[in-house]
Amino acid sequence: MKLIFAILVTVMLFITNTVTAQNNTITATVVNITSDTGKVAFALYDKTNFRLKPLQSNNVIIDKGKSTVTFKDIEAGEYAIICFHDKNENSKMDFKTNGMPLEDYGASNNNMSFGPPKFEDAKFSVTDKNVSLEIKF
Repeated sequence: MKLIFAILVTVMLFITNTVTAQNNTITATVVNITSDTGKVAFALYDKTNFRLKPLQSNNVIIDKGKSTVTFKDIEAGEYAIICFHDKNENSKMDFKTNGMPLEDYGASNNNMSFGPPKFEDAKFSVTDKNVSLEIKF
């Protein structure tokens, strides 16, 4: 009887921890947008799909130079966010003929060097708490 009780308690703790871990959120805010025209396109990635296919994405309105997105049901792990100001709302980042971006962009950790963002520079960890980030273009 004690063995059955111990097994049930262990299973309940495992289920509770699993459900809790998947209820984390990541909130990201771009704070220095130069215009309220258009939207900000946000994309959440892990290392295996970085810059390929986002785990979650959203286009968010801009209000007084700020735009905020919340990604829900996030499991513990390492993630990165990339975002850009889609001024003309064509759902893609626009570039000059020489390859330079026409629209402002940013990534988590605000480590923007020349070229596209790198996962190692933009990564952050989600553990057992909600995460809040500030991104600058």
